[in-house]
Amino acid sequence: MRSFWRRFLGNPRVAIGFVWLAFVVVVAVGASVLAPGTPFAIVSKPFAPPIGEFLFGTDSLGRSLAAGLVHGARTSLLIAILATVAAVAFGTFVGSISGFYGGIVDDVLMRLTEFFQTIPSFIFAIVLVAILSPSGTSVVIAIATVSWPPIARITRGEVLTIKAREFVQAAVVVGQRDMAILVGQVLPNALSPLIVTGSLLVANAILIESALSFLGLGAPNLMSWGFQIGAGRAFLRDAWWLVTVPGTAILLTVLSINLVGEGLNDALNPRLRDL
Repeated sequence: MRSFWRRFLGNPRVAIGFVWLAFVVVVAVGASVLAPGTPFAIVSKPFAPPIGEFLFGTDSLGRSLAAGLVHGARTSLLIAILATVAAVAFGTFVGSISGFYGGIVDDVLMRLTEFFQTIPSFIFAIVLVAILSPSGTSVVIAIATVSWPPIARITRGEVLTIKAREFVQAAVVVGQRDMAILVGQVLPNALSPLIVTGSLLVANAILIESALSFLGLGAPNLMSWGFQIGAGRAFLRDAWWLVTVPGTAILLTVLSINLVGEGLNDALNPRLRDL
């Protein structure tokens, strides 16, 4: 475990990204304490500048931008994590079945995966949310639906490699069931690339959720960073902070997640451990 953390945090960029991401997670978890009440509450006059009575000022309706950022962090992370977990679970199932059984099963499942990959992901997400009606659940379903194909292809490749190894062949010889071999022998040895890819999917999910909220297709009863940018874009010249502050939060969070993903790859990739 010590060697993992040494490799993981050995890169200063990864350490900085990890610290920022940990800060965002703490803020999201403590949103109700840091900003009690609803972030939609009108607390002051509109367009109050930053570093005044309110840390980041107020928006066009007099709502606290800081309270929106805190609750937006919770919304963005929660939706992104739930969507990523669903995408990883479904993609792992499809990829593992495809790689383990091969043949016609592999052909059918991979053609299905390729079909979903040919559809522009963001356009597909917009269509899904519009059909399901905007809500937090709809956004999670839409993001998961457009995110699972890369996981399926990575899982298939790992399973194809691992199932040819001696310990898997030995399990087959002694008569273990297919599901027992797949779950107990194959998938545990394929976790490293799935963890790395899953961490990167969280960043992509945050971007998609922010873009959907910017277009008015996010959860209507939840404050999010994308919603704040969408509400402030009409006042960019007069109140720059309405867009700049949540935009910077998205930028730093997505960049931090990508840096953490890079660190996980360095720490978990066996080819890089001895370099």
